[in-house]
Amino acid sequence: MREVDVAVIGAGPAGLFAAYYAGFRGLSVAVIDALPEPGGQVTAMYPEKLILDVAGFPAIKGRELVANLVAQAAPFRPEYLLGVRAEKLSYLDGRPVLGLAGGDQLRCGAVLVTGGLGSFTPRPLPVADSFVGAGIVYFVPQPTELTGRDVLIVGGGDSAFDWAVTLAPIARSVTLVHRRDRFRAHASTVDRVRALPVRIVVNAEVSRLHGEDRVTGAELTVRGGAVETLPVDTVVAALGFTADLGPLAEWGLNLDRRHIVVDSAMATNLPRVFAAGDITDYPGKVRLIATGFGEAATAINNAAVVIDPSAHLFPGHSSDGT
Repeated sequence: MREVDVAVIGAGPAGLFAAYYAGFRGLSVAVIDALPEPGGQVTAMYPEKLILDVAGFPAIKGRELVANLVAQAAPFRPEYLLGVRAEKLSYLDGRPVLGLAGGDQLRCGAVLVTGGLGSFTPRPLPVADSFVGAGIVYFVPQPTELTGRDVLIVGGGDSAFDWAVTLAPIARSVTLVHRRDRFRAHASTVDRVRALPVRIVVNAEVSRLHGEDRVTGAELTVRGGAVETLPVDTVVAALGFTADLGPLAEWGLNLDRRHIVVDSAMATNLPRVFAAGDITDYPGKVRLIATGFGEAATAINNAAVVIDPSAHLFPGHSSDGT
C-alpha cells in the first residue's frame, strides 16, 4: 500500500491547480483521472476553444491553459495516475484508503475530489443511430482537421455556438440547426455568431443523413414539414452530456443530485474528504474555472491542517520572501 499526503481525484483545471498548491504547501500529491491525459473536460471537449474568464488571460485556449497548469505544478513533482479510476473508499487508522481500478491501494492524509461532471457521455444524435458511416463527431479536439469542410452543428447551447465561432474562419461552410427558436448559449456568443458567415436554422431537426462510408449530406425538417437537403461532410452533435458520478456515488457522500455538498472549508460529510470545482454544491455556487481555482486552494489549506494540526491554515502568499 502506497502513501501520499493528498490524493486528488480529477485532473481538470481545479485538480491541476490543487496539485500545484499542495506542492506549495509541502505536501506530496497524487492526481488520479480515468482519462488518459490531464485536463479533464477541457482537454476532452474543447482543447482549442478560447476561454475568456480565467483571471490574467484576456483569452487562452483550453489546451494552453492545461499545459500551463501542468507546468505550474511540475516543480513539486506530483504523481499522475492517468487512465485509472478511483473506485473504493475505506479508512485505516482514521486515514482514507483509495482502492484503484486494477487493485492498487493508496493511503492518504486527505482526499480532494475535483471530478467536474464525473464521467460524462455525449447525448447522441438520434438520426445517427441509422447511419453507420463516419463524419459524426461529438468533440472537436483538432479544429484544423475540419478546414475546408461543410460543417453542420446541431444544438443551441454554449458548445454549439462556441464551435461555430471556432470553425467559421476555417470551414468552407457552417450551418447551425436548433429545434427551437431560443438558445441556451450566452447572448453575447449568439450575437457574435450572427455576425459571422454562419447560417442559423431554427425550429428544425436533422431528419436524415446521406452517404455511405461517410456523411455527404443531411436533411433538415423544419417545423411545418418543409424539408431541405444540405451538402455536409461533418456533423458536430453538440447536444450536451449525461454525467455519472460512478463509484463516488457509493461512498456515502452527501449529494445534491450529482453534486457533492461541501461547507465553507470545502469539506464533505466524510472525514478527510474534500471537494472543489464543478462537482461541488453549496448556496450561491457559481460554476466557473476561476471559482474552482479558489475552491482548490481553500480545500488544500484546510486539508493541510487536518493532516498536520500544527500547520497554519494560511501559509502566507507564494510571493512572500521572494
